[in-house]
Amino acid sequence: MIWGWAPLLLAAPLSPQQTTDPVPTAARITSDAATGDTQRIPTRRRAVRPSDSAPSAITADTRRTPPPGIIGDWHKIRTRLNERGITVTARYASESAANLTGGRKTLFRETGQFDAGALFDLEKVMGLKGGAFQATLTYRRGRNLSDDANLGTLQQVQEVYGRGQTLRLTQFWYEQRIGERFELKLGRTNPGEDFAIFSCHFMNLSFCGAQPGNLVGDTWQNWPVSQWGARLRYEPRDDLYVQGAVYEINPRNLDTDFFIGHFKGATGVLVPAEIGWIRNPTAGRIGSYKLGGWVATAHAADVFLDVNRRPIAITGLAPLERRSRYGVYINIQQQLTGATKDGKAENGLSVFLNATQADRATSVTDNQVAAGLFYKGLVPAVPGDVLGFGVARTHVNGRVADGQRLDPTRPAVQGSEYAAEVYYSIHPAEWLEMRPNVQFVHHPGGYSQADDVTILGLKAAFTL
Repeated sequence: MIWGWAPLLLAAPLSPQQTTDPVPTAARITSDAATGDTQRIPTRRRAVRPSDSAPSAITADTRRTPPPGIIGDWHKIRTRLNERGITVTARYASESAANLTGGRKTLFRETGQFDAGALFDLEKVMGLKGGAFQATLTYRRGRNLSDDANLGTLQQVQEVYGRGQTLRLTQFWYEQRIGERFELKLGRTNPGEDFAIFSCHFMNLSFCGAQPGNLVGDTWQNWPVSQWGARLRYEPRDDLYVQGAVYEINPRNLDTDFFIGHFKGATGVLVPAEIGWIRNPTAGRIGSYKLGGWVATAHAADVFLDVNRRPIAITGLAPLERRSRYGVYINIQQQLTGATKDGKAENGLSVFLNATQADRATSVTDNQVAAGLFYKGLVPAVPGDVLGFGVARTHVNGRVADGQRLDPTRPAVQGSEYAAEVYYSIHPAEWLEMRPNVQFVHHPGGYSQADDVTILGLKAAFTL
């Protein structure tokens, strides 16, 4: 069990900005656009307010510095470790949900994740300037309402569930700053840590983490799965960056037995690239604008054609094998009102838009669009409160639908699923964050005949 590791690591997933001490380490763009987590590690790190920590296990959230935790700085252990360049913490994220409408039966389910990790500032630890090392373990547990209640949704209503309820090595990477403008990262990581980054403040998966992983999760594997990878980042100026990476595609990464990393079984590589611009990272109303894409070299089955390039629904033969897959995405977050401090939104309204298009030859769900808003400081008497609202559309590939229409035994044809969620985030204590939410899913599974789903949920995080 993961609890046996907690005394050794006492940590949650971190990245090089997660220390309270100012240290001259790798610079990277940062902009929360109220609560989105597109970031840049500043040249001198700083602590992040508790209201910006997030309860999910998705990297875009756990890159945030967590609040002090229940045990605080017990016997000054954390202070002494920090002085030596080691940042540690631990957290349990819980997601509870009950379906008020939709599904085959009404149920309540809770699922969650415990994560523990340690960040090493290698300049303090061993004199290696601009270097950092991150190690993180995750353990997932619980039940999934989408499956148990047969909701039939394309996107899970509890995003923290999935990829096996098991212990994983989620991060095990080394990052090195090279000069003033370059940064190199190597090891066990995943593309969602650095590409198409988006927060996971919502509980519905439609609004959570790097969006490409919601559509092509067999090649783009988000948290908590890790892949061997290498990423190079270049910052021609302080508000602009370009980056590219190579990640191993290996089906064995989804094994539910604990492992450090597999060295056999790779079927190809995933190559993402991204360019990003951060608007006013230190003054004014902040925002981030990202454009990216990817190519995956692993072979994949065509969703419509067979080996003879005829409809599979008619012939029943093996599908045509495609030699590559690809896609593009955009992420936009912009603060519209309110004040900022240290490049972060202190209060006010911010909006976001995420859109992803995957190739139509091999992707069952080929595009997703999500948009919404965050409002910080809605109730002045409640410190750190955030109101979030989002709507999303997940589309089933039209070529998949064409094949379904050709199948005389098929009872219905899939189209698009529409999801909406509203939450209100509060901090009853520094170590506790709670986000009650309501979700509504129209045409679950993309079936217009399916009953709409209404979810009453609670997302919570306990920092140890």
